Formats: sequence, C-alpha cells, structure tokens
Amino acid sequence: MEGNADPDADRGLVDPSAAEGDADRGRYSMLVRCASQSSLDESSQRREGGDGGEGEGARAGGQHAAALLDALARLRCDATLCDVRLQAQAEEAAGPAEGVWAHRAVLAACSPYFRAMFTQFDERTQPAVTIQNVEPHALEAIVEYVYNPESLLITEENVQSLLSAASLLQVAGVRAACCGFLAAALAPDNALGIRAFAELHACPDLLLCAARYIHRHFVEVLETEEFLSLAPETLAQLLDSDRIMVPNEEVVLDAVIRWMQHNPEERQQHLGALLEHVRLPLLAQDVLVARAAADPLASAGLRVKDLVIEALSFHLLRPERRAAAAAACARARPRQPPRAPKVLLVVGGQAPKAIRSVEALQLEGSRWRRAADLPTRRCRAGLAVVAGTLRVRSVDIYDASADTWAPGPPLCARRSTLGVAVIGNVIYAVGGFDGASGLSSAEAMDAREGVWRPIAAMSTRRSSVGVAVLGGRLYAVGGYDGAARQCLHTVERYDPAADAWEPVAEMSARRSGCGVGVAEGALYAVGGHDGPAVRRSVERYREGAGWAPAPPMATARRNAGVAAHNNRLYVVGGDDGASNLSTVEVFDPATESWTTLATGMSVARSYAGVAVLDEPT
Repeated sequence: MEGNADPDADRGLVDPSAAEGDADRGRYSMLVRCASQSSLDESSQRREGGDGGEGEGARAGGQHAAALLDALARLRCDATLCDVRLQAQAEEAAGPAEGVWAHRAVLAACSPYFRAMFTQFDERTQPAVTIQNVEPHALEAIVEYVYNPESLLITEENVQSLLSAASLLQVAGVRAACCGFLAAALAPDNALGIRAFAELHACPDLLLCAARYIHRHFVEVLETEEFLSLAPETLAQLLDSDRIMVPNEEVVLDAVIRWMQHNPEERQQHLGALLEHVRLPLLAQDVLVARAAADPLASAGLRVKDLVIEALSFHLLRPERRAAAAAACARARPRQPPRAPKVLLVVGGQAPKAIRSVEALQLEGSRWRRAADLPTRRCRAGLAVVAGTLRVRSVDIYDASADTWAPGPPLCARRSTLGVAVIGNVIYAVGGFDGASGLSSAEAMDAREGVWRPIAAMSTRRSSVGVAVLGGRLYAVGGYDGAARQCLHTVERYDPAADAWEPVAEMSARRSGCGVGVAEGALYAVGGHDGPAVRRSVERYREGAGWAPAPPMATARRNAGVAAHNNRLYVVGGDDGASNLSTVEVFDPATESWTTLATGMSVARSYAGVAVLDEPT
C-alpha cells in the first residue's frame, strides 16, 4: 500500500526504537536521540557566570512584594500612618461597629470601590467612614485580606456575609474565593439557595455552576426543602428547561403536585400555569389516563383539563404525524440535557525517560491543563478510562472528580507495550512485553468484581500491539513478535462469548507500535513502524470488506496514543524516529481529512496512555 500509493508515507530513519527492549537488540538498536528535551531546557535557561537571569529577578521581585505587604500589615496593626477608620453598619444594628484602621492608598490600590470613595467623594478627607449593610466581622476579614491574603478563612457560617461585603466593596480576590467555596459545597439540599444567592450578587460563574449542578441532580433536588420553598415563577423557569436530567416526565409531574400540596390553599391557583411546563404528551398513555382521572388533575380548572386533552390527542395521532406535532408544540418535545463535556487524558509516557506527568485536553475548548501526576513513573502503558499499567503488575485508577490516583488490582502478568480496551464493564489487557520476551497471553477484569483473570491466548506473541473494539469483539492489530524478530501485519480477533481468538484479514503493511481506534463503524491502524521505516500511512478495516488505504497523517509517528470522540480519531504524541512529538492530529471520517490541533501538549511524549472521559464539574 505504502510504497506505491504514497511514496512519502514512510520515513526511513536510522536507529528505530526496539519495540521490545533489551531482549531484541540482535536486530534493532535502541533509539538514539539528541540531548533530552529536559537537558536542553535547563541549559538554555542558564547564563554564563552563574545562576542569575530572569528567574532570579522574578524571585527577587516576589520576595520584595511579600516583604512590602508584610511591612504594611505591621504598620496597620500598630495603627501607624493609618489615615482612615472603617466602621461597619450592619443592616439591623443600632449603630456602627468600632471599626478597623487602614491606609487609604492601600485600600484604593486593591478596590475600585475604595479608589472612587477616596478620590472623588467627601470620604477622601474624613477620618472615619461608615460602610452600610456590611457585617463587622466581614469588613474586618476583608481589610485583613487586603494586607495579608493568606489570612482569609471562609466557613459555612461566614461565606454569605463575606461574599455580600466583597461584592459591595469590589474586592475581587475575596469574592472569587467565596464563589469557589460555594461551588465546592454544592449539594442537592443547598443548590437552589446557592443559585439564588449567586443571582442576587451577580456572580455569573457561580450561577452557571449551580444551574448545571441542579440540572444534573434534578431528581435529588426535587426531594429537598428548598424545592418546596420555591416561588412559582422560579419553579416555572426551572421546569421549562431542556437541560434538566430526569428518567421520565412523570417525575416532573409528581414534583409539581408535591410542591402544590405543600401549601394547597395558596398554590392551587398556580397548578395550571406550572403544568404548561410539564411535557404531559411524553407520559405513557396509560399513565396519562390514570393520572388525569385522579386528583388533583381530575378536580383542577379548565387550563389543566385543556393540557390533559392536548396530551391525550398527541397519543391519538399516527406515528408519522407525531414528529410534526412535536415540532409545533414544545410540550411534546423530549428534553435534551447536555452531555457531560469530555476530556482527553494523556497519561505518562516516555520523554525521553518514563514520566509521571498527566495532561488533559478539554475537547470542547481545545485547552490543555495539568492533571494529578501518576504515583510512579510510567511509559509503554495501557489506559482504558481509569486503568494504566507498566512493565509491572500494578494498576493505577484515576478518579476524575477528585483528580487523584489510587492503586488498583494487580494484573496476573507483568506487561509493557500492551494493548488495553473495554467491552461493557470488562477491561482487557492484551499481549505486551514482560522484560524478557513478548507475550501472547491476555487477561480480563470485570470492573464490578475487581479481579484480573486469564483469558485465551493469541496465536502470536505481540508486544507494541494496537487493540480496539469493533462490533463487540476485540481486535489485536500488528505489533512485534520477538521470537520471530519481525514486525507484524497480522490481525487477530477475540470473541468474549467463545473465549477464543481467530485470524482476520492482514494489513498491507507491517506495523509495530501503531495506534488503533474506531470511528464511524471502522477500525483504523495509524502509523507505526517496520524496522527503520516510521509510517504516516493509515489503513482502515471494515467487517466484511477487510483493509483499505485511508488518508495519511501529516506526520510520521509510532507509539502514539489514539482515542475516539464524536466520531473523530485523536492521535496523540508518539515519536517520528528521531524525537518525541507533542502534537495531536485529528481525523474526521466525514471529510476524510486530518487536522493538527493548534496547541500541543506541554511535554513531547511517546508511549503515553490516552482515554476520553467525562470532564468533572
């Protein structure tokens, strides 16, 4: 495929990476690289004659700023050179509190509110200034923060008064810290209150965070006292949202009835208006008929009866006419809660030695961020959502919501350069290298049981093997057979029901260290190498049709990670035979084209584990 179709597809590069390690040096030498990236970075940052330069200047500047702020804090504590006393007047207090001393210039430097007060109004010359509708302890904490940011202590008892005061006084640091505290404290029994508080104080990020939490945990929120206390207008706005996540619309109907029955004398009048936001046509017909015949719907007013008739009429329509009716009536359209945003997790790898570094790409915004480092250095690892392995039996499990790693159940065999994939709840670890020889063995773990068990072995030893799932079966693609000392173009398929492997059509090119992924119902083998030839070519496999050429990547790469998202393939890092790569290429089968992301990883790495998982929110 490659020699004829695309003469530039492969790069002949000397000293390829031995796919298996020391045991296979008889044929290939280990990859010879230039000086490591880390050593180049370190040397480029040193100046002749010592350790001076920009880094030292930045440290000196930071020390100076900290010393200056500390000195100002001591002056304030001693009431030295202070030129204003701030007094808080709480909303229901008889008079202002004793107050706290401060320096006008310092307050004006950190707050637009104080800058305007002390430059444009009468307070610029007054020795004492009263701040209305602020709790004394909140004002004191904010002034202390201005001089000593580390002093800020936020608790459940003071967060509301601190946020109110910080919003009024425009002290952004305190305001942001309070919003972060409340966002982290979101729970079903306080989310509605936090949302209302964020709206009151114009905190858009906190408001959005609380709204998203309510949408995701709507069923739990419905069971709280806060829900029963909602004003009818607020409840209507909440029920109208497409984004709330409920198992069925009957849950929403029950919530409205429960809210109404909490205070029936005052709330009965709002039942019809609220049911306009319940999607009654989406109820099962038998459920709708039963609910319409029982109170409170049976004894409700005309508006409720009209809504019930509308819903019953929808069920009487022929199926082909329901789509048009749903387009014309919002109550007949299913809710469409947003899918959780996804991140591409890139774990460990070789850069040029094994590293602990983990990076996450926010796929919706194409932004990279650091994630928690691995507990130990890992390269040539397998990653399946939460599991990673090295040439040891250990497994690490990543909790995205907590951004932490924890040890998992050990594998049966030592494996590096293995393939990992998931079918249902079962994680499969296939082939690899145990430090002495390539492996044909494989094992599986049901995540609900947490114990690895051997499964049927492949017919061929395969290290640096690509593994993916197509049609509910596991494919082991290419790799390196250390016993035969050759890169492989053969492919095997595992059927979990039969616990057996079978051969399938061979690729046209030998590929060790190729990336493998599935998109639009096809399996792709991306890059890889055969001896010194590192490939940028791609082959595509469809059941019943076998392998065929696919558009080549922009860069030749092997030992890259591959993950699928929204029917696109993300090919992450790898190496081109001379150096590790930080770039990410994306293939869209709909347009048959590759694009390279504008921003790459902060660390160029090969042999990294990659997986797509939900972004913690």
